[in-house]
Amino acid sequence: MTIRTRLIICLSLLALAFAGLTLTLHLSLHANRQALSQLLTGRIAPLRDLKVVADKYAVDIVDAAHKARNGNFTMAQSLAHVHDGRTQLAEHWRAYAATRPGGKEALLAAIAEQRMAAADRHVAALESILRRGDRAALDRFVVGTLYGTIDPVSAAMSDLIDEQIRQADAQVGWISTIDQGAAITAWVLAAVAAAVWLASQRVTQRGVVNRIGCLAGTMEDLAAERTVDIPYVDDADELGRMARACEVFRARGAARIEAERVQAATQRQVTQGLQRTIAAVSEGDLTYEIPADFPADYAAVGRDFNAGLAHLRGLIGSVRTSAVSIRTGSSEIALASEDLARRTEQSAANLESTAAEIGRIEARVAASEQAAGEMVVKAGDAIATVGDGRAVADEAVAAMQRVSASARGIDSVIEGLDKIAFQTRVLAMNAAVEAGRAGEAGRGFAVVADLVSALAMRAEEEAKRARSQLTVTQGEIVSAVDLVQRVDEALVAIAGDVGLVHGLVGRMATDNQVQATAISQIARNVSVMDGATQQNAAMVEETSAAARTLSHEVEAMARQAESFTVDMRGSPIPTRAPQAGVLLEMA
Repeated sequence: MTIRTRLIICLSLLALAFAGLTLTLHLSLHANRQALSQLLTGRIAPLRDLKVVADKYAVDIVDAAHKARNGNFTMAQSLAHVHDGRTQLAEHWRAYAATRPGGKEALLAAIAEQRMAAADRHVAALESILRRGDRAALDRFVVGTLYGTIDPVSAAMSDLIDEQIRQADAQVGWISTIDQGAAITAWVLAAVAAAVWLASQRVTQRGVVNRIGCLAGTMEDLAAERTVDIPYVDDADELGRMARACEVFRARGAARIEAERVQAATQRQVTQGLQRTIAAVSEGDLTYEIPADFPADYAAVGRDFNAGLAHLRGLIGSVRTSAVSIRTGSSEIALASEDLARRTEQSAANLESTAAEIGRIEARVAASEQAAGEMVVKAGDAIATVGDGRAVADEAVAAMQRVSASARGIDSVIEGLDKIAFQTRVLAMNAAVEAGRAGEAGRGFAVVADLVSALAMRAEEEAKRARSQLTVTQGEIVSAVDLVQRVDEALVAIAGDVGLVHGLVGRMATDNQVQATAISQIARNVSVMDGATQQNAAMVEETSAAARTLSHEVEAMARQAESFTVDMRGSPIPTRAPQAGVLLEMA
């Protein structure tokens, strides 16, 4: 039997055990889910509906009746609570009845429904009492009928709730029984899976792992070029195939060792020739070449190496020639970069000063803008003040007109008093005449008539004086009204002028704001230019430093190139000063 077949059998048995365990857990979970769903829809939801029905009777109806009796609710509010309670308890009772209870629960539900029907008739009577607003009838109903109506319904609801709880406990016990059975099945399947796993481990250890370890040790010996015998060559499984392949590798390894010995001798000859040539090159002598008696397999290497030396000799000569030009150019670039850096720094300083001046101008414009805004506010306040003054002037005119009307009324009163005084004087004259006719008996009455006549004449004089004074007062009031109207006209003119000033100041504030925005944009642009100029100065300094570094590197490269010996015997590398014309052109 092959290793593959053994492993497939072990893994299949283990998979079957785990599949059974998984199926058992799935069936248990499915049964639990169905049981919990039935418990929720068949017991918990009806329990909630029954509780709502009991609460509506006990709270919405009983509590509303007591609050209406105590005066906490009006009759209309209590009627609304009772009506809402009846509507909601009817809805929840219909929802409970839709679950179709059976057995003892059906009998309890029928009893509760009968009691609810009786209670509903009394509740309808309560609604009629509340609708009429009959407080005496309400007191009689609360004291004599209310609790005798509601308590039987509450007791029936309590019986139904207890029955629901009892049946829910029974369903929970059934669910626990299912869980215990599933747990026992799962433990049995787990034990089977563990036994299969232990058997598979033993088969794998004895038939696969141990043999693979032995074959791996043999392969390590072959890798260390030790002579060993290959085990399991005659086996028919995969390890036998691996052992026969190792036998082929062992035979090939022996042939490879002999070929490597021959190749090592050839490589020693090549290595010695290359070593002598490379040692000469390392000392700077590029004229030494590989001899022509190189092994045939490496003849091409010798020719290529000699050609590379020839090319290197030409390259070193070119480097000597180019080093002079590069060094001169780098020196000129360094001088020009330093001069450009100085000029760039000066430009950056000028831009920074310009930015500072623009910032101060921006601050002054902002201050002007703020002052203009304050002037606009003050002008608005002045307009409001002038409006208030006009309102006061209008009130003064109205008051003076009312005073003038009152003066005209006083004039009519004075005229009436004048007429009364005249009539009194006429009556006094008549009384004096009658007293004269009476003789000595009417003398006292004649004295009184004279006094009344004198008083009437004095009243006429005072009335005349009051009329003249009132006439003067009316004239003054007319003058005052005219003056106040002239003041109102002046205030109108002032308000117009202040409005014009307000508009002019507003336009000035707008212009200042536009100028401030433009100056702010200019300041930002100058700041950006300043930053760019500073960055340019830094880049120029970096360029100058790079040019100086390049000059030093070129000098070092020239010194290293002079250390090599080539076919051409050149003179030392000449140097020349930077050209002034280049600096002037760059400037």
